[in-house]
Amino acid sequence: MNLRHEFKNAWEQIKENKELDAVMNYSNEYMKFLDVGKTERTSAREIIRQAKEHGFISINDAMSSGCLTAGTKVYAENKDKGVALFVIGQEELQKGMRIVGGHIDSPRLDLKPNPLYEDGNLALFKTHYYGGIKKYQWTALPLAIHGVVILQDGTKVDICIGEDDNDPVFCITDLLIHLAGDQMQKKLADGVTGEGLNLLVGHMPLEGEEKDAVEANVLKLLNEKYNMTQKDFLTAEIEIVPAGKARHLGFDKGMVIAYGHDDRVCSYAAVKSIFDIENPKYTAVALCVDKEEVGSQGNTGMQSKFFENAVAELINLQGDYCDLKVRRAMANSKVLSADVSAGFDPTYPDVLDKRNACFMGHGLALTKYTGARGKGGCNDANAEFASEVRRIFDKANVVWQISELGKVDQGGGGTIAYILAEYGAEVIDCGVGVLNMHAPYEIVSKADIYEMYKGYKAFYEIEA
Repeated sequence: MNLRHEFKNAWEQIKENKELDAVMNYSNEYMKFLDVGKTERTSAREIIRQAKEHGFISINDAMSSGCLTAGTKVYAENKDKGVALFVIGQEELQKGMRIVGGHIDSPRLDLKPNPLYEDGNLALFKTHYYGGIKKYQWTALPLAIHGVVILQDGTKVDICIGEDDNDPVFCITDLLIHLAGDQMQKKLADGVTGEGLNLLVGHMPLEGEEKDAVEANVLKLLNEKYNMTQKDFLTAEIEIVPAGKARHLGFDKGMVIAYGHDDRVCSYAAVKSIFDIENPKYTAVALCVDKEEVGSQGNTGMQSKFFENAVAELINLQGDYCDLKVRRAMANSKVLSADVSAGFDPTYPDVLDKRNACFMGHGLALTKYTGARGKGGCNDANAEFASEVRRIFDKANVVWQISELGKVDQGGGGTIAYILAEYGAEVIDCGVGVLNMHAPYEIVSKADIYEMYKGYKAFYEIEA
């Protein structure tokens, strides 16, 4: 018996098992998903598009048919910003589900309701940042505009500018080093303020316009392309994200650098793995929600009743509905809270306990608890469930590791885990390490994201 344990290097096993082509193919598909899903809305739409290709029907169509049988594939959409995919199991839903739940929102900048102004012969948009960001990282970058505008007549218009090679891009300016003496003396957090994140969007004046002619020209161009007026900004949802596509990173192309790994990398793995599930014992669920980066509130966040209501509808289709069955279904479920962890960065080793850190290339990471300092605000998975998940991964030959989100007094973070745990479900955080987390461009290992896909699939299929 070997009394010692060392975590594996996932690349070594991948090469031994001749899985390198599978890893690269999976990564390429994931990168295409990132390029399409730059926001929570576009991510949700792409997930539903792919789900339909894999035989999923809407929950409304399932309700119209009036019955639900094992193997049926159903999706429920939440206001164009969230999705739940179900593969109905052999057991009744009240016996519990196997849920992999992640989020598809990412840190970004949102436009303020009245954003457009002109100053110094330049047109700019005022923004309000969303989620936890280092504000200085968003300056001097090419940025794209995505969003939804509802016109005065009720017409819904999708906006996307800056992603096509022929599109213009936008930028938040920074202070030149020659004049930045005072700025350089400030704390890093204060060098760029939230009110200073103003997006540069135009410079040419509208011919014949005397007052704010550059602003007027921007409005003219938007009206010509989208039929919108300045008043339409007041009720629009418009997001600013990094422009450009996901890219391979490194001479060996072993990593992916892109916007939005947190947490589309885990949500995509949940979706991709459930596509491979045909007739599970317990109902398999890939849950992709919104608003995690700002506390999971609102009608599209995990704290809403969307998921519970969808489960209730499905139980009703199984016959003999009662509220107690819904409660049992939630309480008897087992959940992987699919979210990322802090990858060990040798440039910044002091913030992590190296014996309990998540290493890039060591596979899928189990995080028993997150929280801050004294585990504040976390879901702390019990030993019984953590051990069950460990056995599942070992049976499926998944390379996995254990991780914490930083040293004890350094900080911490949270996920949707505690929300599902409040129903009585067994929940543990389970994702991959990320470098540059919450920066405009984040980094993941291709080996890790492939092992994550394998691990989620095993969780759906294998009994411990």
